Amino acid sequence: MTTVPRVGLGTMGLDTPAEASAVTTALEMGYRHVDTAQIYENEAVVGDAVAAADVARDEVFLATKVWADSLGYDDAIRTTRESLDRLGTDFVDLLYVHRPRETYDPPETLRAFDDLVDDGLARGVGVSNFTVPELDDALDLLDAPLVAHQTEYHPLFQRPALLDHADEHGYDVVAYSPLAGGRVREVDEVVDVAEKHDTTPESVSIAWLVAKGVCVIPKASSETHLRANLRAADLELDAEDVVAIDSVEREVELYPE
Repeated sequence: MTTVPRVGLGTMGLDTPAEASAVTTALEMGYRHVDTAQIYENEAVVGDAVAAADVARDEVFLATKVWADSLGYDDAIRTTRESLDRLGTDFVDLLYVHRPRETYDPPETLRAFDDLVDDGLARGVGVSNFTVPELDDALDLLDAPLVAHQTEYHPLFQRPALLDHADEHGYDVVAYSPLAGGRVREVDEVVDVAEKHDTTPESVSIAWLVAKGVCVIPKASSETHLRANLRAADLELDAEDVVAIDSVEREVELYPE
């Protein structure tokens, strides 16, 4: 079964060739996971940036997402082919249902995703922003294994039931906005752990997620931040650190439905 690299690069907001050059920099630095989506409207520049890197395509784990208005069977097939054209690739490593709303019809949508895998246009199926009941339905309906569930996850928005479900059923959780849009710097528990380890709150947030077995896709554009995020996965937190961050009671959801 496909395994998602632990640290990847989120690309929402990298809209121009200059901004998307961060993808090239990241890949040449050692990143191997790049995440985009139809709704970001940047697949073309992201694809160009992947192609510009001195890294073979088969070494890059490339993911995109089908938006909520294109989840009918025919539209999912058509728009995925359009995404591949924009990305300049014959396949994506992971294709997500971006949100289970609007045109999402579980039997039809997931049949389309199964057929895209069968046809070699996607190597794996993912879902994003699902609840546990929606995950159960997807697992029942898919023929292909569920590779990943992408969801907002950071110290200010914790959903341990989602991690438990993933562990029980053997798929990865991919955390978007793992730095809470920079708000991890305002979380006392995270700041305390950062001071203890002489590092940054951002690094601690990534390390906390990785310690839980979660994959992360922070967005970054500068070489300094790209390198720091990649290194953060190697930061070893002790059990006390993890429990301290687990205990954060504030809740801030950056991307509600």
